[in-house]
Amino acid sequence: MISVLVVDDDFMVARIHRGFVERVEGFEVVGNARSGDEALELVGELAPDLVLLDLYLPDAFGLDLVTRMRAAGATCDVLVITAAKEADAVRRAVREGVVGYLLKPFAFPDLEQRLQTYASERARGLADDDLTQARIDAAFTSGPGGTRPAAPLPKGLSAETAEAVALALRDAGDTLSATECAEAVGISRVSARRYLEHFASSGQAEVSLRYGATGRPERRYRWA
Repeated sequence: MISVLVVDDDFMVARIHRGFVERVEGFEVVGNARSGDEALELVGELAPDLVLLDLYLPDAFGLDLVTRMRAAGATCDVLVITAAKEADAVRRAVREGVVGYLLKPFAFPDLEQRLQTYASERARGLADDDLTQARIDAAFTSGPGGTRPAAPLPKGLSAETAEAVALALRDAGDTLSATECAEAVGISRVSARRYLEHFASSGQAEVSLRYGATGRPERRYRWA
């Protein structure tokens, strides 16, 4: 079983999230925390495999808490669950190595899919002492949230922004236009279009056309 600590200061929200997690086979909630200090204490006591972390806590910003957890030696993974849509928060979450970033409000299938992906990636981990080169390579080339290895970025595109765009696309739950992606990440529409087209050309995203009453059809992108 994969043990989960739910961190959210809203009691009712935390109870809903707990219920969602316990509906997914292979997962169990071992505790709830309503503040940063309580979360740190429970991480130390319970050693959960995964923390579902809200960013807006009464005594700490969630990503600051991740830094404190790592400094204390905690090795648990973190899945951010938040209403924070700011590009800086998404970029920092990527740098902190979180395994996912899910925007509130969401439905059960949204969390279920991320938990199942996490479980699959965890199962591919370095569980044995005697590993083959193929398994070692797989552990290093698997991307966040179960993505395929990233294609090399064209000149002028940054890895940090590419990951932020990928997160926005994966978490959208539907297709995104370049304009919608730009607003979600906090970059220009032209820049968003360049990253989206890169993902499309490398097979990491799919493109569809939406036809309006007049003008050229709108290009829509979905994470593959």
